Amino acid sequence: MKTPMPGSELITKEDVLNSFMVSTPIQLQDACPFSDGAAAVVIAAEEIAKKLTPKPVYFAGIGQASSGKLSSQSRYLPRIYARELACQQSYRMAGMTPQDMDLCELHDCFSIAALIAAEGLGFFDFGKSGEAWLKGETRIGGKIPINISGGLKAKGHPIGATGVSQLVEVTRQLRGDMVEQGRQVEGAKNGIIDTLGGDGILVSMILTNQ
Repeated sequence: MKTPMPGSELITKEDVLNSFMVSTPIQLQDACPFSDGAAAVVIAAEEIAKKLTPKPVYFAGIGQASSGKLSSQSRYLPRIYARELACQQSYRMAGMTPQDMDLCELHDCFSIAALIAAEGLGFFDFGKSGEAWLKGETRIGGKIPINISGGLKAKGHPIGATGVSQLVEVTRQLRGDMVEQGRQVEGAKNGIIDTLGGDGILVSMILTNQ
């Protein structure tokens, strides 16, 4: 068990299981905390980026879709169809598939959201992502490392900065800059970001170092 940062407290399994029930099966500690935070990226044309850094990272695919009110998607729930459309767009633009991804940063605003997102992004069959987590398939060295940064549940959710922070994390991974932090995905070449806003506005981005 790691030592918490000053001003923070470790949350135990018992804390989560004994927390206030919000809406079955989601309890208070299943939800990410709204937090202060900031993140920034520099976006430039390829020829400029190569002058700014010896390790540029490129956008390979981008997708966006909106479901409108989630109540309008009752026939799809718990899947979020807009996510599936957005990631299909980004995979198609990049000429890649889920099997080409070396890591993923997804929007885990609630514990269950990570499971739903991983299935919608094509990493696991529907209804099987919980088993994959328990088997360690989402850890470094597993089938698809997911939220190696800790995700929203661990680092907080500063709303507008959340999606950019996901870009920062994947960029650092693709540059091989996370070795000293002890969370480098070895040999990572491609990564996908999944971020959500409002009721069901999904953005999917694929980054590559190739």
